[in-house]
Parts: sequence; C-alpha cells; structure tokens
Amino acid sequence: MESINIHEAKTHLSKIIAKVAEGEGFIIAKAGKPVAKITAYDAPAESEIKRIGFLVGEFKVPDDFDRMGQDEIADLFGV
Repeated sequence: MESINIHEAKTHLSKIIAKVAEGEGFIIAKAGKPVAKITAYDAPAESEIKRIGFLVGEFKVPDDFDRMGQDEIADLFGV
C-alpha cells in the first residue's frame, strides 16, 4: 500500500480518489508517521481477505511428493 504525505493528498485528492475507486489503497502520513488508511468503501478489510486455502481442489499433490526425484538428487550429491 502506497504511503503519501498530507500535502500530496490535498494537492492530488481527485486523482487519489479515482485510484481508490479502482481498488488501490493509500496510507496518508504526517511527518512520516501513518495517520490514516484510505480504501474503497466496499473493499474488504485486510483481515477479511483469505489467502490460505484459496487453491483447494485446483490440483493434487502426489502421495510420493516427498520422495520425488530422490534417486537423481542422491546421484548429484554422490550418496
């Protein structure tokens, strides 16, 4: 999330709002310290965004995954 200072936010408010409406978020900072987070009104909170498990059912991990290529790896290391 991009951080901008208060002066830049006031100067370019229309452009910032247009970007926020497209889904981009911003942090407004005063003297380098974050004071406000600007996101679209209907955007889910970061805590509501689920990343773990988003590919469930999309592929299958082979049962021998942890042993795949073990002979080639052993040959490379001279074991």
